[in-house]
Amino acid sequence: MSMFLDTAKIQVKAGKGGDGMVAFRREKYVPNGGPWGGDGGRGGDVVFVVDEGLRTLMDFRYNRHFKAQSGEKGMTKGMHGRGAEDLLVRVPQGTTVRDAETGKVITDLIEHGQRFVVAHGGRGGRGNIRFATPKNPAPEISENGEPGQERELLLELKVLADVGLVGFPSVGKSTLLSVITSAKPKIGAYHFTTIVPNLGMVRTQSGESFAVADLPGLIEGASQGVGLGTQFLRHIERTRVILHVIDMSASEGRDPYEDYLAINKELESYNLRLMERPQIIVANKMDMPDSAENLKEFKKKLAANYDEFEELPQIFPISSLTKQGLATLLDATAELLDKTAEFLLYEESDMEDEAYYGFDEEAPAFEISRDDDATWVLSGDKLEKLFTMTNFDRDESIMKFSRQLRGMGVDEALRARGAKDGDLVRIGKFEFEFVD
Repeated sequence: MSMFLDTAKIQVKAGKGGDGMVAFRREKYVPNGGPWGGDGGRGGDVVFVVDEGLRTLMDFRYNRHFKAQSGEKGMTKGMHGRGAEDLLVRVPQGTTVRDAETGKVITDLIEHGQRFVVAHGGRGGRGNIRFATPKNPAPEISENGEPGQERELLLELKVLADVGLVGFPSVGKSTLLSVITSAKPKIGAYHFTTIVPNLGMVRTQSGESFAVADLPGLIEGASQGVGLGTQFLRHIERTRVILHVIDMSASEGRDPYEDYLAINKELESYNLRLMERPQIIVANKMDMPDSAENLKEFKKKLAANYDEFEELPQIFPISSLTKQGLATLLDATAELLDKTAEFLLYEESDMEDEAYYGFDEEAPAFEISRDDDATWVLSGDKLEKLFTMTNFDRDESIMKFSRQLRGMGVDEALRARGAKDGDLVRIGKFEFEFVD
């Protein structure tokens, strides 16, 4: 089984904030001791950290759930609970993180050591020391901790390489990579020898260096799922230059120019923007019979499909076996890389809007619906968060929650919808009677 994995779906949950405490001063010589309950600690965040030592998302194959620790509860003497440590999750360079529900890109992690908070921990609940007022100097009110953010994420690895090798199976891409770098890809005389992307570093004679990725062979119809399909086409999206390797010996019985057109069509079908990347045509296997004649015919067909004012792609005849023409090819590739800027991988429309961790003033505070059993159901982010953070073990906290609902206009809205005295009202799994 291949140990390479470039997609994963995981669930992350940040830590819940610690509950606030209800406590009172009880010193011998303090006759009117007031509230002394401290606040809960902050819940831990879930943080992605880029680790350049990782090359695959294999770690996420069996471990798909990541949960940060909750904050400590508040303590007596007004002491705050300890905040929880963040949960650090290591990911390889080139990992794109998407929201599984919306499909929007949350972040693109490409630099070693880069950090990004994918789920924020909840704040700690307030202790009763926070609720003391002149009217109520000894409140028995505290808050539960705020729930941590929970979300489902899609991880997608796109290898970081300056140059991508593309072409039909068995045109010599893996052999070329093994000759120009120290990489040791599997090489065999059959189709789809390469079933995972291979990466290697090239150093030219002039001292330039760049990363090259050998991508599994494409075939006609790959963008529709034929062969290995689009499984590895994503890895070419980060490259700045494409080396289009073609078997000029036509040893497979195919026409080299038709191969060239077919591969470009698959790249265009997968992502039109791939055609913006400059291409160098690598005429491989020039040590074989008929290669020179086929190259002449290839150049004629290529020129016939370009206008006289259009610049033809560079063509470099090479032989990976005899190492003929490799130095010239690598120097030209390095020169083209120097002139080619980074390509924008994602449009603004692909990116998730900057998250706001608070209440949206424009969003409705609550919504009312009716269940099949005639129970009134209250929902809404603001209302549900207030409910979750209410300590229902204390009568004063329950009364405070009732006042908050009334202040939000819940009572009036229920009456307007036809609620009567004694009707059941549900928030989550909690039910109570409506009192008119």
